[in-house]
Amino acid sequence: MEKDVAVKVENVSMTFNLSAEKIDNFKEFVIKRLQGKVQYETFHALKGINLSIKKGERVGILGLNGAGKSTLLKIIAGVMSPTEGTVEHQGDLVPLLELGAGFDKQYTGSENIYLYGAMLGYSKALIDEKYDEIVRFARLKRFMDIPIKNYSSGMRARLGFAIATIMEPDILILDEVLAVGDARFRRKCIRKLKRMFDKGITVLFVSHSIEQVRKVCNRAVLLENGEIVADGDTDTVIDIYQQKLEIDEEE
Repeated sequence: MEKDVAVKVENVSMTFNLSAEKIDNFKEFVIKRLQGKVQYETFHALKGINLSIKKGERVGILGLNGAGKSTLLKIIAGVMSPTEGTVEHQGDLVPLLELGAGFDKQYTGSENIYLYGAMLGYSKALIDEKYDEIVRFARLKRFMDIPIKNYSSGMRARLGFAIATIMEPDILILDEVLAVGDARFRRKCIRKLKRMFDKGITVLFVSHSIEQVRKVCNRAVLLENGEIVADGDTDTVIDIYQQKLEIDEEE
């Protein structure tokens, strides 16, 4: 891979087999499978995606619901394996896909800092060092000894974001993370992200907010039915996307 490339996606396809009939339990599934009665509908979430992202680029991934945006980010992040194709990246990569998705609801906020941090690859020594910073950023000092199951969704999002961003990665993947929490916390997140952007990190960003994409990204990619239909400067691709939104609304 070229030295100036941060992420390279080659011929990536993702296919899901969807059951065409309702099966209530595993026993029923096994019986119908042995009888040859289980039928599948094939769904192509991504079709032969080729994408090269240079170091320092901030790329917005646009598309209507079901276009394949989140699937593509999960494959790049290594959360999912593609049916076909390969993904390479250079440097440390941190995905902010579903904030707090790795939390254990029975554990306290404090325990989940170490659990979630370990899932992101952080050492215990690093978490010890950054613990107070995480708690302060999340504004949850009074709630650290309370089980996560008693947190609101906004509180979980704040803690998840604070943990995920204690280190500044080379590549940052953001999937609708700026849509969570209250307005005050979103502004705080954006300020922190902008400081990271200013240091030249590579960003892949999915958001339904066109204005956020304009502010964050210097390049955009438009997906439609699992394929790239536009790739270029942010304003040009957004114009194409808005035209498609208008057509979709008319239909």
